[in-house]
Amino acid sequence: MPVTPVNLSGTKILVTGPTGQVARPVVEHYARIADVYALARFSKEQDVADMEAMGATLLRADLADPDAIALIPDDFDYVLNFAVVKSGDFEYDLAANAEGLGFLMSHCRKVRAFLHFSSTAVYQYSGQEPRRESDPLGDNHRAMFPTYSISKIAAETVCRFVARQQNIPTTIARLSVPYGDNGGWMYYHMLMMQGGIPIDIHPQGPNYYNLLHADDYIEKIPYLLAAATPQVTTTNFGGSSKTSIEQWCAYITELTGFEAIFNETETAFGSLHIDTTRMHELIGETRVDWRDGIRRQLQCLAPQVLKSRQ
Repeated sequence: MPVTPVNLSGTKILVTGPTGQVARPVVEHYARIADVYALARFSKEQDVADMEAMGATLLRADLADPDAIALIPDDFDYVLNFAVVKSGDFEYDLAANAEGLGFLMSHCRKVRAFLHFSSTAVYQYSGQEPRRESDPLGDNHRAMFPTYSISKIAAETVCRFVARQQNIPTTIARLSVPYGDNGGWMYYHMLMMQGGIPIDIHPQGPNYYNLLHADDYIEKIPYLLAAATPQVTTTNFGGSSKTSIEQWCAYITELTGFEAIFNETETAFGSLHIDTTRMHELIGETRVDWRDGIRRQLQCLAPQVLKSRQ
């Protein structure tokens, strides 16, 4: 049976990386029922306006700067760490993604639970085998994001150390492919199909992933927080059903008429779908069908491309 979700109403929540595609709908949703603080560098004034319009309290800080972290409040009930840096500079990215996480956890060590969002990019490529939480880790995303996988692995290590040392109930959730009405990988594929741009895919197909809609990850956050322990709960976090790039591009063709041009190359990300056994035991199954999610996404972001205003 899944864990009993925590009640976030009226709590004080810190969300890092709030302006990103993944965390933005989380801020928008939970700011309606909780006291949400949004931590980021806020280099764009539009992001400032958006977060304030959602009702979040802004905290300006760079996670690579421990002095800045020391100045933020430390009395949060829960922390949701979505922040990620992919500059390609190993020194900075490790400082922001791993060391910064450690400083943040130590500073906010009084929380009821800490939820760190990692990535399935930590897994070593293994063809069509679904990745289990205990499977070997590797530099999966090196071809496109040189620092990403290593930074995520380093962040998980720091997260586990600080949680155990400071006795912080913690969950590490390894995200598969998050998306929603505000964007995601499939939307970029649609734009490439529209422009006749080839889409790189690994030759060892089909290239499966577990698409995770914003509605589902917002719903499951209270469950992930409830599953937190000082020994650290680590779980895959994606949609309950696997879907391939080839499948979702074919569905986009049904919706738009745009044809996908695939370019098979060994440098493309290979199939990276997950074993959902532990996830289902902890938080239950997801609900949004990937077809419904993609259709909704296009209706929101590019309704003009739909053949019959689906």
